[in-house]
Amino acid sequence: MTTPASPNILVLMVDQLNGKFFPDGPADFLHAPNLKKLAPRSWRFANNYTASPLCAPGRASFMSGQLPRRTRVYDNAAEFASDIPTFAHHLRRAGYQTCLSGKMHFVGPDQLHGFEERLTTDIYPADFGWTPDYRKPGERIDWWYHNLGSVTGAGVAETSNQMEYDDEVAFFANQKLHQLSRESENADRRPWLLTISFTHPHDPYVARRKYWDLYEGIDELSPEVNAIPYEEMDPHSQRLYKASDCANFQITEENIRRSRQAYFANISYLDDKIGMLLETLDQTRMAKDTVILFCSDRGDMLGERGMWFKMSFFEGSSRVPLMIAVPGDAGGSVTAPVSNLDIAPTLADLAHVSMDDIAPWTDGESLLPLTRGEERSSPVLMEYAAEGSYAPLVSIREGKYKFNHCELDPPQLFDLESDPLELDNLAGKPEFAEQVAGYMARVRERWDMTAYDGEVRQSQARRWVVYEALRNGNYYPWDFQPLQRASERYMRNHMDLNVLEDEKRFPRGE
Repeated sequence: MTTPASPNILVLMVDQLNGKFFPDGPADFLHAPNLKKLAPRSWRFANNYTASPLCAPGRASFMSGQLPRRTRVYDNAAEFASDIPTFAHHLRRAGYQTCLSGKMHFVGPDQLHGFEERLTTDIYPADFGWTPDYRKPGERIDWWYHNLGSVTGAGVAETSNQMEYDDEVAFFANQKLHQLSRESENADRRPWLLTISFTHPHDPYVARRKYWDLYEGIDELSPEVNAIPYEEMDPHSQRLYKASDCANFQITEENIRRSRQAYFANISYLDDKIGMLLETLDQTRMAKDTVILFCSDRGDMLGERGMWFKMSFFEGSSRVPLMIAVPGDAGGSVTAPVSNLDIAPTLADLAHVSMDDIAPWTDGESLLPLTRGEERSSPVLMEYAAEGSYAPLVSIREGKYKFNHCELDPPQLFDLESDPLELDNLAGKPEFAEQVAGYMARVRERWDMTAYDGEVRQSQARRWVVYEALRNGNYYPWDFQPLQRASERYMRNHMDLNVLEDEKRFPRGE
C-alpha cells in the first residue's frame, strides 16, 4: 500500500457491528450496496478485533493504539486522560485539520482529545455515573446496566433516540465535507481528518420500516448456535447472564428473529448514510485525495449461545470489521489477526507522520506491512475489566488460536479454524496441556493480573467518591456542548455579499 503525501482521511465508524458479517466485505445477504462498492477497492481485514469489547475502553484504545490497562479506561465511566496522544493529536501536530462528528464516548472534562472541532454532542454521558463496583460482585446497577428489554422490545419505529442522533451526525458531517471542499483547491490548504461515528446498529433493536422489510424471512434471522443452558456456560458467560438480568426475561424465537432483523436493517440504514457521504466526497472532487477507513468499536452476540450485546471475547462480541481504501491502491484481503489498536499507527503511517516519540508505550502496529505481504510481529491482545466481570480478563489471539484468561476461571483455548463457533474448549484436554502452559507463561510475562485487578478497584473506588461529590451542590456536566456561531454563518451585515457568495460556492464560476 502506498499513499500520496498528506492525504485527506475519512474515518467511518459504526457501533457494535459484528465482524462475522464481514468475512470479506459485507456478507452477501446484507443490503449494503455502498459498503459493497467500497469493499473491492479496500484492504479488507477479515480477522480484526477490538482491544476491549465495550464502548469507552474499546474507543479509547482505537484512538490511542494503547490497551485499556495502559489508558486506564477500564469501563464506560473511566476518564480518558488528556495526556494520552490519539491519532487526532498525531495528525493535528503534523498540520492536519481534525474534526469529529458523532459518538466517541470520551469520559472526563476533555471532550476533544486532539480534535479541533466536534460537530455534535455525544450520545452517552461523560461523567463517572456508570462506574461498576468490584467490591459488590454480582450487583446489578439497574438504571444503566443492559437488560433484555432491547430484545423483547425489538421492532419497527420511524424515529428513536438513536435515529435522531445518527440523522444529525450524518447531516453535520455532510455539511462539513461541503465546507472542506471549498478549501480543497487552495494551494495553502491543510489536509483533513474527518471522523464520523454513528451509534447504530447498537441496540435497542429498532429500525425504520423501509430497512426492516429488506430482511423479511431470511435464514440469518436465526443464530448459528442456540442458547446454551446456564449450568453449561463458562463462568464469565454466567456472570454476563446475571449482569443482563436474563433470568427475568422469557426470550422467544420470535424475539430473537425480530432483534436480528432490526440489527440487519440498521446496517442498511447506516449504508444509506455512508453512501450519501461518499457521494458528496465524489461530487466535491476530494475522493481522489482521500483515504477511507471503515470500522466498528466492538460486536454484538445477537443471541448466539443465548448471549446478547458484547462484553466477552467470543467472536461475535470481539471481532469487528475493518476496511481501508487508499486512492490508487487496488486493495486486497488480509486474513492475519489484527486489532483496532493498529488503526492509530496505520493512520499515522498513511499520513507519513511519525509516532516514534511514544512508540515504546503503544500496543498497536501499522497494518501497511501486511498489505505488502510482510508478517505481523506480535499477537493480538484484548482486555476486559468492566460490567459483568469480577476481575480483569485478558486474551491472546494468534494464528488460528484464541486463549482467554481470568484469575477466577479455568482457561479457554479455541482453534478458530476447526471450531469457528467456539464450542470446544481445548484447554481442558491433556494433549493441549503444553500449549496452555505456554500461553499462561505469556500471560504472566505480559500482565501482572494481581496488580491489574488492584488498579481497577482503586480507579472504581476513586470515581464513586468523585461522582457522588460532584452531584452535590452546583452541578457542571462535562458533556460536549456544540458551539454554533450563528453570527458567522450564512449572511450577516459585517460580510461582503459578493465575496461571501463566491467563497461559499464549489466549484466556483462553473
